[in-house]
Amino acid sequence: MTDGPTYGFDTLQIHAGARPDPATGARQTPIYQTTAYVFRDTDHAAALFNLQEVGFIYSRLTNPTVAVLQERIATLEGGVGAVCCSSGHAAQIMAIFPLMGPGKNIIASTRLYGGTVTQFSQTIKRFGWSCKFVDFDDLDAVRAAVDDDTRAIFGEVIANPGGHIMDVRAIADIADEAGVPLIIDNTSATPYLCRPIEHGATLVVHSTTKYLTGNGTVTGGCVVDSGKFDWSANDKFPSLSQPEPAYHGLKFHETFGALAYTFHGIAIGLRDLGMTMNPQAAHYTLMGIETLSLRMDRHVANAKKIAEWLENDNRIEAVTYAGLKSSPYYERGAKLCPKGAGALFTIAVKGGYEACVKLVEALEIFSHVANLGDTRSLVIHSASTTHRQLSTEQQVAAGAGPNVVRISVGTEDPDDLIADLDQALSKAAS
Repeated sequence: MTDGPTYGFDTLQIHAGARPDPATGARQTPIYQTTAYVFRDTDHAAALFNLQEVGFIYSRLTNPTVAVLQERIATLEGGVGAVCCSSGHAAQIMAIFPLMGPGKNIIASTRLYGGTVTQFSQTIKRFGWSCKFVDFDDLDAVRAAVDDDTRAIFGEVIANPGGHIMDVRAIADIADEAGVPLIIDNTSATPYLCRPIEHGATLVVHSTTKYLTGNGTVTGGCVVDSGKFDWSANDKFPSLSQPEPAYHGLKFHETFGALAYTFHGIAIGLRDLGMTMNPQAAHYTLMGIETLSLRMDRHVANAKKIAEWLENDNRIEAVTYAGLKSSPYYERGAKLCPKGAGALFTIAVKGGYEACVKLVEALEIFSHVANLGDTRSLVIHSASTTHRQLSTEQQVAAGAGPNVVRISVGTEDPDDLIADLDQALSKAAS
């Protein structure tokens, strides 16, 4: 559904990328549970391996079910192409892999999911890469952090765990000045609430595990390419602008134009890193996306009601939800995410660490899990779990201090959720 009329989001979330199965007429996208695909002849096989023809070779690279999901997410985000992979963390590595080299660095927001902070501060060092963490509300500091070895800037639209809203356009302007891509994690917002490419992002990454799937069944990740970056404007990105030895000197940007990054992600990234999404996971995510807008409307409405109740409770020190008028991010959120500020935020609980532990253990409807974006309401004490590997200073900078609990509001009856929080807070305060 890329040609012809311009369809609305609700239509695209159901139909984009999908067509009736040509063999059976099946209306729902089948799960193509196969590892390999029969070539028409040797010339056909050679053309596929030479990237002269698009098709299916081996499911580490391409799979029909996964291909539908890639097209659907790319369409919803306003990108030209996408590459799906095994998890959100895999998507982050996939996103920066074509851009980096030994000694190169990325600049990242201090307000990131704890696992991302660990991945960027520790794990990528093994590739010879590094990361500079900067408060993205300090634009001068972001600009000052850029150097000749910087190859990307990375941030989250709605930060996990605190729900802070990033000024995507302002950071995009800095990335443009530096001649590097801006990579935006849009997991917490989804393309229903925000489309970062429209605000200047080059690439968008998702943990499809979260709101896109929406039911806590499978892990997955996705990298969406805007198709708008000139990879040949300078010599910073040789993987995309210079001859590729593995393909007889083919130059990805020269050959594939706006789709260069997407083709590289499949032909090099998935081929060599092997972070493949399995077709059943793609199928579950496709079914989840069909109801994305319906779910997000309910997530947002519930989150707003619950955050307002918590803000007025004397057992709570602070609520970070950007949908509250008292939030310093309220106006930015209303501009960037006009349909709502998502359903993820934190609360600072009076009584500190011990009170947080009691609260989490006393909740009955809320599930204590290391996940977010489920139809079920979820809660976690980040300092003792997802952000445990960070220093206290890093925890506080990420919005996950010892007295903070992260809440992912689901789609249940909001009055039931408030009652559950009320009884748990009473136990935490006793």
